[in-house]
Order: sequence, then structure tokens, then C-alpha cells
Amino acid sequence: MISLISPAYAEAGAPADAGIFNLVLLAGFVVIFYFLMWRPQAKRTKEHKNLIASLAKGAEVVTGGGVLGKVSRVDDNYVVLEVSEGVEMKFQKSSVAAVLPKGTLKSI
Repeated sequence: MISLISPAYAEAGAPADAGIFNLVLLAGFVVIFYFLMWRPQAKRTKEHKNLIASLAKGAEVVTGGGVLGKVSRVDDNYVVLEVSEGVEMKFQKSSVAAVLPKGTLKSI
């Protein structure tokens, strides 16, 4: 009866600790996250802050909502845009998305 039961052999020992590999993998993810996500977003934020700081009377801008206008007044937190002859609208400075080239708005 003993010959019908196969003998049990010990399995090979557990593999060596992969701690260094895990640290390298984690560092790789951090580097990828930095270059693909954090750095470009920080660059866009810096450019937008510079754009808002450079707003001046007479600049032609577009807001985040798509409203085109010429800057008629600039306050600390707000900008007043002339969107048509005699029509002025007040926006937060942060809603300005881009400054347009001079002469884009010929009808104002």
C-alpha cells in the first residue's frame, strides 16, 4: 500500500525578497507621473497666471465661455470687456482663456 502513495517532496524555497525591484518600480511610476502629468499642468498654470497679469486696456481676448471682447477696464479681480458697441460685460480675470492678435475684432 505504501508503494501506491507517491512520496511528498519539499517545494523549492520562497524566492528572494523583491524589495529593490519594488522600489525601482515605484520610482519609475513617480518619474512617469511627474513628466506626463504634473510638469505640463504646472507649466500651463504658470502661463495662464502670466496671461492674466499682462492684461491691459485695449487687448482683445476670448473667455473660457467663448465670449470675444476688447478689454476696457482691468480691476484687481475683474476685467470689463466691450463685446459690442456700447455693450460691456464684467468677467473674472481667471475666465480669460487667451489673448487674441490685434485686429481680430474689427466690428468693435
